[in-house]
Amino acid sequence: MPKIDLKKELKDLYNAPVQRPALVDVPEKNFLMIDGMGDPNTSQEFKDAIEALYSLSYTLKFMVKKENPENDYVVMPLEGLWRADDMSGFYWETRTSGNGP
Repeated sequence: MPKIDLKKELKDLYNAPVQRPALVDVPEKNFLMIDGMGDPNTSQEFKDAIEALYSLSYTLKFMVKKENPENDYVVMPLEGLWRADDMSGFYWETRTSGNGP
């Protein structure tokens, strides 16, 4: 039996168009998360939390697979939600497909 890969099954969520904003309907799912403050590029606490998150994710994956090999799945990529009291601290990047705006 092939691995369950939600990134492939939910392509509309993970392959939104880069040329324009798009609304997506995200189904309710269970997930692991961390919550914190500060700059993720320089925070040791953030680095430690991410390592713990991936360690737990892969431990759970292999526990599930050991219990029932047919329930094998792909660990999903890391996603982030960022906010700031002062939005001027964000760097905005515009992406295009190479075919113009």
